[in-house]
Amino acid sequence: MEAVNSFIFSLFSFLIVLSVLIFFHELGHFLAARRLGVKVLKFSLGFGPRLFGRTVGETEYLISALPLGGYVKLFGEEPSEGEAAQALSPEDRKRSFSHASVWKRIVIVAAGPVFNMLLAYLIFAGALSIGVPMYVPDFDSLMPVVENVVEGSPAEAAGIKPGDRIISINDAKISTWPQMTEIIYGSAGKSLAIVVERDRHNISLSITPATKTIEDEEGKTVEIGQIGIGKNPRGVEIVAANPLEAIYKGGQATWQWTYLTVEGLVRLVQGRLSTDNIGGPILIGQMSGQAASQGFGGLAFLIAILSITLGVMNILPIPVLDGGHLLFFVIEGIIGRPLSIRKREIAQQVGLALLLLLMALAFYNDIVRLFVKQG
Repeated sequence: MEAVNSFIFSLFSFLIVLSVLIFFHELGHFLAARRLGVKVLKFSLGFGPRLFGRTVGETEYLISALPLGGYVKLFGEEPSEGEAAQALSPEDRKRSFSHASVWKRIVIVAAGPVFNMLLAYLIFAGALSIGVPMYVPDFDSLMPVVENVVEGSPAEAAGIKPGDRIISINDAKISTWPQMTEIIYGSAGKSLAIVVERDRHNISLSITPATKTIEDEEGKTVEIGQIGIGKNPRGVEIVAANPLEAIYKGGQATWQWTYLTVEGLVRLVQGRLSTDNIGGPILIGQMSGQAASQGFGGLAFLIAILSITLGVMNILPIPVLDGGHLLFFVIEGIIGRPLSIRKREIAQQVGLALLLLLMALAFYNDIVRLFVKQG
């Protein structure tokens, strides 16, 4: 019975989180379209069959059966070439999305991801304005700056000192602490040429990581390299003294979480971050339940983080996502005409295939977490 109650609670929390994210994203498209004179036919939370709805003015507002998404349907959003385009009246052409100027279409499509960022900002700034501290990552903790050197370690023997910033290893530029540790872990017993920045001067050093035997997450014995430097992982608890300060610090929190999201995505594409980190609705549901159990603040914080993730993902130049449409519009602006419908269809089919593969991977990881790693 307890397991059933936990599942229902997580499901309910998941639906709240997802509904807020979808609503704000689609609200961005909706408000931008209305502001720029494009007719909005439908505003739906969810996909598939209509559960209930109401028409207000020229727009039908819907709640649909499948809650994993939502959409805003614009008049003239998917025009056909030739005859249908010519059949529009002058008034209809003014209200048609496809006949709007390129910049208007860019604004309407970009408004969805922008509103996701706005939602995160409002949550961060709102929490800070009423005196709720907000946790954000510390940028300095991401930087490859040495805080301490272990006595008798390879780092001490090589001449590395606290305060040194690792610039490069074997001519590979180092920009983050994880990037540095990844190279060192894979270089046990191998001589490395390291360049450090100290007092605004670059110093070249040679170091050989010591070999250490550990067990990985799967329980296998592996050997990694260590040089004996440390950094205390930490975050910063932002506190605003007043609502005006919260306006600024809310932006600071939004920017830093966005930076981390983009950094993680880049590392994933580069293969430096395992695809095991990708999660789907089951993981989000579990996270929603855990966050909701911490109270409204925990749930709001999760919504803010997921909203940033949704905004970043949607801006990627992949057809069927907002970023893909923006790419089409930019190309149209450059060549002076839209791509043919056939080319757009092919691009969207490829984008849909990529998206389905990503979803399949996310579901697979969810199932593995739920049934394999837990059982």
